[in-house]
Amino acid sequence: MADGHSNNNHVPVLLSFSAFSRPSSVPVGSGYEVLIQKFLSLYGRQIDLHRKFMIQLYSDEWAQYIDLPKGFIISEKCKLRFVPLETDVTILGNLIPATTVFFCCDMQERFRPAIKYFGDIISVGQRLLQGARILGIPVIVSEQYPKGLGNTVQEMDLTGARLVFPKTKFSMVLPEAEAALAELPGVRSVVLFGVETHVCIQQTALDLLARGFEVHMVADSTSSRSMMDRMFALDRMARTGIIVTTSESILLQLVGDKEHPKFKEIQNIIKASAPESGLLSKV
Repeated sequence: MADGHSNNNHVPVLLSFSAFSRPSSVPVGSGYEVLIQKFLSLYGRQIDLHRKFMIQLYSDEWAQYIDLPKGFIISEKCKLRFVPLETDVTILGNLIPATTVFFCCDMQERFRPAIKYFGDIISVGQRLLQGARILGIPVIVSEQYPKGLGNTVQEMDLTGARLVFPKTKFSMVLPEAEAALAELPGVRSVVLFGVETHVCIQQTALDLLARGFEVHMVADSTSSRSMMDRMFALDRMARTGIIVTTSESILLQLVGDKEHPKFKEIQNIIKASAPESGLLSKV
């Protein structure tokens, strides 16, 4: 492996964090998500997950580390380092309507009989959509292969949605959604909900994170066919830097003050507690 060429479809990499450097290998074609997981597997005990971070690549041309280029994938031997940013988590995670967008993922009719607690997920998703309309927050909605899986369930009112688009890829981060985000240059936070937690939701969250967005995953408005898949995906996302939270927390954080002019309307939405959708039983 010393010559820098792949061996058994793996490429040698030197992964550095703080004062440490460890040789390792990753599959050819590995991108941002695989590299994050590799760093965490090597340095998990030393990494403070309460901070944001970035990955940098050593450039022979510039003789120093540079920010990982967009869309970077591993193709040859290289040196990478994991760099925690100085911003503390205490000033991260704050949501304000002007810099927030909601992503509603694949809440379609054909999933109704298969997804655990789907009725609860619909109910909470409708709360979020109603809150978005009250607060003037843009909503982007995807539908996975609607020709075969149907459209978004009728209980969820998509009135005023900025974009409703079909897809076959699992992630929502497609040219249609990226174009819509480009028209919202102030957005830095994405509130994400829908199905399935371990597939489309997880891949969307990781793609958004890789593009520099702060992702808020609404745990009581996402589910899977299997509770095991759902719970492991929520745990994995939390470990990757995604904020796993609840619908009530999201809505109250967006108003921030009982004197907010829309507080009473939001209060009416959450007056009855959201269903726990199996999150407490984990079975």
